[in-house]
Amino acid sequence: MRNNTIHALCIQSIKQQWETVKEKCIIHNTNKLHEQYNILTSKIEENKQNKMTEKSSSNPLEQFVLLAKTAKGAAALELIKQALEAPGVYVFGELLDMPNIKELATGAHAQYFDLLNIFAYGTYSDYKERKGKLPDLTPAQMTKLRQLTIVSLATKTKHIPYSVLLQELDIQNLRNLEDLIIEVIYADIIHGKLDQKNQRLEVDYAIGRDIRSEAVPEIINVLQDWCNGCEAVLQSIELQITKANQNKENNIRIKQQMEQEVANIKKTLKSTQQTDSEEQMVTDSRDIAMSSDKPKKGSKTKGIRGSSGTKLWK
Repeated sequence: MRNNTIHALCIQSIKQQWETVKEKCIIHNTNKLHEQYNILTSKIEENKQNKMTEKSSSNPLEQFVLLAKTAKGAAALELIKQALEAPGVYVFGELLDMPNIKELATGAHAQYFDLLNIFAYGTYSDYKERKGKLPDLTPAQMTKLRQLTIVSLATKTKHIPYSVLLQELDIQNLRNLEDLIIEVIYADIIHGKLDQKNQRLEVDYAIGRDIRSEAVPEIINVLQDWCNGCEAVLQSIELQITKANQNKENNIRIKQQMEQEVANIKKTLKSTQQTDSEEQMVTDSRDIAMSSDKPKKGSKTKGIRGSSGTKLWK
């Protein structure tokens, strides 16, 4: 009886401990699931932020274009200043097309609209020619306009002498020029290298700048010439393909003729060999027959000469 009581108490204790452990496990697993859920949620949000950042970084002018929809007057003026100084912004055509920005062209802030046009289409030399009618540049704006000038030169030639760069950028110190070129390369708006031996900049790639509406017909002509050249190349390729196919057919036909001739020669040789073999067999059989029909030489028999010993008696 006592043993049964002790056994029952032990079982009850074990059950209580099991329930406690089970509850702890459930709580632990639940907390773990919550932690994993929070981690996944944070990662999803982080990916969304990264995508938004990448989208904005791929088109840094987009934020200024969005702000230009509501900015007017002085606000639009400040927006232009910020866009001209913003790092990574090297095209301004979309901003110039905004109605609120176009309104500045005829107002009291027309000089800033003209300055924006120079950043979009012009060079540092253009700014110097109209410097008296344009606002002063900040150091950041001057650096960017000089960078855009290098881009414009890079689109015209792949080898830009230092002398041309010094003149176009109005830089007196060669070291400052090379520092500016290095900044342009690191900004990823041109790809190239400094050739200090030949005192020039070798360009491999340059970004495209904004295009004036007046230049569109010229671009269309260039593209049309390019299309015509492509068509001429395609026609030449098709002609070469036709010739190659004809040569292939001729070679196949010649090969077939040669194979047929070889087959005929083999057939002729085989029939000739058979004929010669048959004739040889006939000749051999005739020789055998003739040799078997030839008479054999008879053997001479000596007759027995008898002696007549009979004497005649008288």
